[in-house]
Amino acid sequence: MMATYTWQVLALYMVLAANLSEQQALKQACPSCDASQLCNCSSMGLDFIPPGLTPKITLLNLAHNRIKRIQSQDLQQAVNLRALLLQSNQISSIDEDSFQSLAKLELLDMSNNSLAHLSPLWFRHLFSLQHLHLQGNSYRDLGQSSPFSSLGNLSSLHLGNPRFSVIRQGNFEGIELLHKLWIDGSNLSQYEQGSLKSIKAINHMIINIRSINIFSEIVKDCLHSVTWLEVRRIAFTITAEMQVLRVMSSSFAKKISFRQTLLTDATVPEIVSILEGMPKLVELELIDCRLLGTGQWKMQIQANQSQTLRVLTIKNLSIEEFYLFTDLTAVEDLLSLFTRVTVQNTKVFLVPCRISQNLLSLEYLDLSANLIGDQSLKHSACQGGWPSLQTLNLSQNSLSDLEITSKSLSHLRNLIVLDISQNNFGEIPDACTWPKHLKYLNLSSTQIPKVTKCIPLSLEVLDVSGNNLQEFGLQLSNLKELYLTRNQLKTLPGAAPIPNLVALSVRRNKLNSFSKEEFESFRRMELLDASDNHFICSCEFLSFIQHEARLAQVLVGWPDKYVCDSPLAVRGAQVGAVHLSLMECHRSLMVSLICVLMFLVILLLVAVGYKYHVVWYLRMTWAWLQAKRKPKRAPPKDVTYDAFVSYSENDSEWVENTMVRELEQACPPFRLCLHKRDFVPGKWIVDNIIDSIEKSRKTLFVLSEHFVQSEWCKYELDFSHFRLFDENNDAAILVLLEPIQSQAIPKRFCKLRKIMNTKTYLEWPAGEEQQQMFWFNIKIALRS
Repeated sequence: MMATYTWQVLALYMVLAANLSEQQALKQACPSCDASQLCNCSSMGLDFIPPGLTPKITLLNLAHNRIKRIQSQDLQQAVNLRALLLQSNQISSIDEDSFQSLAKLELLDMSNNSLAHLSPLWFRHLFSLQHLHLQGNSYRDLGQSSPFSSLGNLSSLHLGNPRFSVIRQGNFEGIELLHKLWIDGSNLSQYEQGSLKSIKAINHMIINIRSINIFSEIVKDCLHSVTWLEVRRIAFTITAEMQVLRVMSSSFAKKISFRQTLLTDATVPEIVSILEGMPKLVELELIDCRLLGTGQWKMQIQANQSQTLRVLTIKNLSIEEFYLFTDLTAVEDLLSLFTRVTVQNTKVFLVPCRISQNLLSLEYLDLSANLIGDQSLKHSACQGGWPSLQTLNLSQNSLSDLEITSKSLSHLRNLIVLDISQNNFGEIPDACTWPKHLKYLNLSSTQIPKVTKCIPLSLEVLDVSGNNLQEFGLQLSNLKELYLTRNQLKTLPGAAPIPNLVALSVRRNKLNSFSKEEFESFRRMELLDASDNHFICSCEFLSFIQHEARLAQVLVGWPDKYVCDSPLAVRGAQVGAVHLSLMECHRSLMVSLICVLMFLVILLLVAVGYKYHVVWYLRMTWAWLQAKRKPKRAPPKDVTYDAFVSYSENDSEWVENTMVRELEQACPPFRLCLHKRDFVPGKWIVDNIIDSIEKSRKTLFVLSEHFVQSEWCKYELDFSHFRLFDENNDAAILVLLEPIQSQAIPKRFCKLRKIMNTKTYLEWPAGEEQQQMFWFNIKIALRS
């Protein structure tokens, strides 16, 4: 039992290790597959389908690699795959059960590989497949039976290649309905009749074919199943070959398209005759075709059969000798029932008046990207021409005079939409004559520098984008939509002249702001596109846009495409994300507040300085610094006095009449320095104090209540204290003239308190006997 359990654990470990190694291999081969349902491994040089695919993957893109083979186990775990893209590899071999687990697959693209044959076994489990692309391989046929028999949900099928040459009966068995069938049969040489009959309905069939006979056989099988038939790369040049196409007259197709088709003057009448007979044909399309001829059609076309053809589209038709083209008299009678005609990029320089007059039912006419000029337009839009026309596109032509253009079209009473963009009008006149009911006018990219009253008042939509407009001030009371993209506008147009405006586009102009009043003036506005401008994010502008809830509903592209271009904000930052500070928004107010605050702070500092004698301390500090720069001890020859006497002016009577007499008349006499007598006149008093203390061996302080109230006494005490500590001597002698309470000594006399606590001082006695001892002690102190 123990051994069995060990083997089970070992097996489980090996399975987990294998899964982890496969997942690691997948991550290395295709990093985008990690933790993702969409796995894009295209153009990574892979030689094989990477291992480790998990059930969570729904799209696997392996296109443009070097994969040569699909093996059974490659896609086994990708059971939830919906799309598998394998195009542009080198796949030549597929195991029969490679797609067995892909029951949910809807799109399989194996185009442009090297498949030499198609096997029905590949597709037998693809019950959900809707789109299959097999073109661009190397198979010559589809096999003896249908490779698509199990694809009941197939919607679009693309097959064929330059080597594809045979279509057999039964090749399309199992397919009943197709939205699109694309057959690349440029070298198709054999088609078995009835091969496509099994498909009951094809909405859009595209066939690239050269052989008219094979094309005719295919058409026979699709007479009633194809709704839109598109033929590519076929050449209709031989009149005799056109007879085999008469079968097309019985086709129920509603639309016929010819792409990259070659036509001649001889075959055009035959083709038109065939198309006339198609009972349900509504639309004819010629794209990128080439016509060898000048319209000299030898056969008169009868137009009494086709009653259904309504739409004609011709794009990029190459007529080498277009300047010799005739007036198309032969086809005049065909045109009366056309409702939509498009002739783009075909070098049309004139529509003959008789042709225009025969287009009786025409409602839509697109002549864009041609060579029509002002004078040729007058002839093309002649009186009685295009009587029912509602939409006219003359963009990218050679029109240059808006007055002539408007007048040429003025008689079109049903014209509603006119596109004359990308012409070169330049300056436009102040007045023009337009069709009375014109509602849409496109004048974009026409080089007009300003708009004038030439613009019709009846308009509901006006597009003047891509010009050089710097303002828009027209009064258009009916206008609902205005497009001013890519101009030079700096402000929004006024709302009063266009009161019914619903949509306004001012993208890529020079707008730098718009106010709440401007925005509110467009009360009926539903869409405003002001993106891709560079807004100066002022405080007023930001305050408006950040608090206007309706902006998010009206502004197109808000807030991603609205950026700031202002020194107040990071350049390129989204307008909605910019938040300016109070300083930036209210600069004058903030400067005023700062000035007031600075004044209050200075006032407070003055008050504090006055209360705590800051000025006094500063002055004291400066004097001390000056004293510190001088030598610490004066030379002996400079010592002039025995003592400098520091006293209050209120104690001068005792000092001058008692102490001076006693000490200066002693034997030997003492030389005292008194400020009244010995200070140098005109010299700064602080310098006098410092010099006197330095020229005296001692400093004698006469302490009293008056002394501690004197600033100059404080200076003298401090300077003496500096000397006392700097020179480590007993230069200070304290004489207490009267008792002083400790609480009476101001806090700024902290040095006096310190000296009185550390040095012995002499008290002036009241009795004469004690006074003798007092003078004796002073003399001893002065001589020490």
